[in-house]
Amino acid sequence: MKIQLIRNATLRITYAGHTFLIDPYLADKHAYDPFAGKSRNPTVELPIPVEDVLDGIEMVIVSHLHSDHFDKEAQRLIPKDMHIFCEPGDVATIMEQDFTSVKPIRNMLEWEGITIRRTPGQHGLDDWAERMGMVSGFIFEADDEPTLYWMGDTIWYEDVEDIVKDVQPDVIVTHSSGAVLGDSDPIVMDAKQTVAVCESAENAIVVATHMDALDHGTITRVSLRTYAHEKGISEQQLLIPKDGEILTFD
Repeated sequence: MKIQLIRNATLRITYAGHTFLIDPYLADKHAYDPFAGKSRNPTVELPIPVEDVLDGIEMVIVSHLHSDHFDKEAQRLIPKDMHIFCEPGDVATIMEQDFTSVKPIRNMLEWEGITIRRTPGQHGLDDWAERMGMVSGFIFEADDEPTLYWMGDTIWYEDVEDIVKDVQPDVIVTHSSGAVLGDSDPIVMDAKQTVAVCESAENAIVVATHMDALDHGTITRVSLRTYAHEKGISEQQLLIPKDGEILTFD
């Protein structure tokens, strides 16, 4: 398995001989309005040409329809006949953008020898979770590949902790920017919650993403690494890739 962090939550994954994209956010730097009034978004450019991001992609997974997970530029550039998997409630909206092969992941599906299971998430606390709407994570399994749990836009809470304990994934991808909106608590994991993932899954490798790309993040790669070191989490267990970096797992 290879995981390439493109930017923000966008991952290019090679798994069981197939290559796919998760949550494409492909616009140029500063193309969109701020979330927190600090900077236009995204705050950084793509690390590689968009043509290289899309080269060889066989399908796309869209976890939810917030603009930083499936933006207008991705909707414009991705071929309209691309296989797109999404939450059940998002099929009609994606098809309105003229995509012709859109399928929901209700619970589980098989695609090209890969089992994909949809998992719940909680995009914040209390009323903010309701305001942010439904989000999904995904578990990927295939013969001779590590089990991958991509948590998606969620905080660390009981349901997610139970999944980690039950599934015992080999690799876990977190969204760790500690993003806030207005007076909200973090709507995705912050440094403390990311360390809690590491502590709960001692035998897994945790890959922290979704940082240093949007103006409402409160946790940077540097601050996360500093906090993790203070809590005794090794660099071998917690990986914090740069944009464009490729991680390889046996």
